[in-house]
Amino acid sequence: MNDGNRVSGSADRDVDVLVLGEINPDVIVRAIDPRPQFGQVERLVDTIDLVVGSSSAIFACGAARLGLRVAFVGVVGDDPMGRFMLDTMRGHGIDVSACRVDDTLPTGASVILAGDGDRAILTAPGTVPLLRDEDVPAVLLDRARHLHVGSVFLLDALRPKLAERFAAARRAGITTSFDCNWDPSGAWDGGLRAILAHTTVFLPNAAEAVRITGRESTEEAALALAAMGPHVVAVKCGADGALAGEPDGTITRMPAIAVETVDTTGAGDSFDAGFLAAWLAGRPVRDCLAVGVSCGSLSTRRIGGTAAQPTLADAEAAARSSGLLG
Repeated sequence: MNDGNRVSGSADRDVDVLVLGEINPDVIVRAIDPRPQFGQVERLVDTIDLVVGSSSAIFACGAARLGLRVAFVGVVGDDPMGRFMLDTMRGHGIDVSACRVDDTLPTGASVILAGDGDRAILTAPGTVPLLRDEDVPAVLLDRARHLHVGSVFLLDALRPKLAERFAAARRAGITTSFDCNWDPSGAWDGGLRAILAHTTVFLPNAAEAVRITGRESTEEAALALAAMGPHVVAVKCGADGALAGEPDGTITRMPAIAVETVDTTGAGDSFDAGFLAAWLAGRPVRDCLAVGVSCGSLSTRRIGGTAAQPTLADAEAAARSSGLLG
C-alpha cells in the first residue's frame, strides 16, 4: 500500500532498493599534502588504496550493510576494474545480475587525492555515461519498493528520461530518491527540476543545494527544493551534520557525531543509505536524519567509502549514545 510517502513491504516486493547509477573504483592517495609536482618529480605519499568507488555503489553497499535487499543496474567495461567492482559489490550481497558489460570503453575510475582536511577528485568517466533507461529490467522494477539514482549529472544517457522513469515508478507505488552529486559542467540543471517533481526524497549536500537553487543559505535552498515536489529534502552539511526541509516549511536539524576521522570518501553516500533505511521503515524525519548522520560519521573511520560502514544496530547505538535518538 502506498501512503503517498512510503511503500510497505510485500511478498512480491522483494527488492527494498533498486539502484541505477555509476560503477567505478576509487584509487585513494593519502598524504598530508598529496599534490603532485610536475617535472618528473617523484614524491612519497602515505598510502595508495584501490577501493569501491562511485556514489551509487558506495550507497548500495551501505544499504546492504544496513540489512536492505539491494539490486543494482549499471555499466562496466570488460576489464579488471569492472570485474573488481562487480565482484566486490556481489560480495556485499548486492544483486548485480542486471549490470551490463560494455566492451567499447573501459570502466570509469576516480583518483582521489586526500590531504589534511580536504581532497581533490580526478575522474575518467569511461562507461559511466552509458547507462540507459532501456537497461533497467521491468522485472526488477516490479519487485522494487524504492528506486534510487546516484550521480545524476554523470549519467548522460539515462538523465533525459529519468523524470519519466520516476513518474512511472511513483504511479506504480514505488518511492523514489536521488543524489545529484557535483555537476562537472557547472550548469546545475540538466533537467533536474523535472526530476524533482516526481521525487520522494532528494539527497544533495549543502554546496549542491545552494548552487541548484541560487539561494544564499542551506535552509532556504532546502525549502526551495522541497517546494519543487519532493516530500523531503535531506541536505548533508559535513561537520555540521545534516538538515531536512519539507514542503510545509519545516526545517529539522541534526548535529554531527564525533568520531576519529580517517577518510571522508563516501560519507555522504553512507548518510543516504542510513536516511533511506529509516525512511523505508516508516520512521519520522528526525530519526531518519539521526540514522543518516550516524552512518555517514561512522563510515569515515577507515580508508575508502565502504570499509567502515555500520550495521543498523551499530548506527542506532552510536546515535543514541550521542543523544541523537531517544
